[in-house]
Amino acid sequence: MIYDKESMQSNLDCFLHCTTPEVQSQFLPKSEIRNLNRLWHPWERETVEYFTLGDLWNCYDEWSAYGAGVPIVMNNGETLVQYYVPYLSAIQIFTSSSSVNGFREETESGDCETRDSFSDSCSDESENDKLWRCDGCSSEDGGSEQDNLWHLNDRLGYRYFQYFERATPYGRVPLKDKINGLAQRSPGLMSLRSVDLSPASWMAVAWYPIYHIPMGRTIKDLSTCFLTYHTLSSSFQDMDLEDDIESGDRKRKEGQGISLPPFGLATYKMQGNVWVSSSCGQDQERLVSLLSVADSWLKQLRVQHHDFNYFTGIRRG
Repeated sequence: MIYDKESMQSNLDCFLHCTTPEVQSQFLPKSEIRNLNRLWHPWERETVEYFTLGDLWNCYDEWSAYGAGVPIVMNNGETLVQYYVPYLSAIQIFTSSSSVNGFREETESGDCETRDSFSDSCSDESENDKLWRCDGCSSEDGGSEQDNLWHLNDRLGYRYFQYFERATPYGRVPLKDKINGLAQRSPGLMSLRSVDLSPASWMAVAWYPIYHIPMGRTIKDLSTCFLTYHTLSSSFQDMDLEDDIESGDRKRKEGQGISLPPFGLATYKMQGNVWVSSSCGQDQERLVSLLSVADSWLKQLRVQHHDFNYFTGIRRG
């Protein structure tokens, strides 16, 4: 097929659109709206929409089995569909203290450790956890470390679960299968609601190409891998309703489902100009901006994200 490339959205736009989950939404009972954490949900709402994490993972069901199809227009105007499989790269979930008890951290071996809350003693944690946890411990009023940890709890919440993938791409299982396995030991991965999660809750999804249609030739430009970052909290959903960066006709209507477009992005093996349109340089600017936001996010949370370091060429011992 031949398409007019100028009249269509760019290939980068198309990838971001085709890999953005749109989650089935539900309405929070009015009796529960008043109980929301006002630090995380400062806006007064007559209705509040939310999604469950279980419904979010359902968006990745077909993609995990068959790949997400992304139409791509080549330089000669010919189009093909490249398929990408999603893999869970990283996830951190923070909740209010009353939502869930215990913290689980899955490790490479499948073991997990449980802690009663985010403000527990740091004595049994790794040095990286200590640095992350105590990052907010210094305050202008000179309060005690315990007081400052409580303030940190108010802002970030209690860490319920985290997972960082370190296996090679060939040693991973698709996102939906991975979540199903992790949820057996951490059922909140299915039952928690977006309104229960703090603004610090996030996930990263690694997208690896598997095949394209029509087949029959190898195209180096299509070997690019992507790493997308998504918020899991309804806090940012509220902000989007107030100040939508997209055009007015793109605004979501109530009941249409909640879209989780990536707030950050990293790429690997990006070659040629298939993903970077020559017109106005907007794609290149967007790539730089999304990469910068992802980097800033990880630094704010003092997180070492293995895939991000690998994609961006950062090698650590």
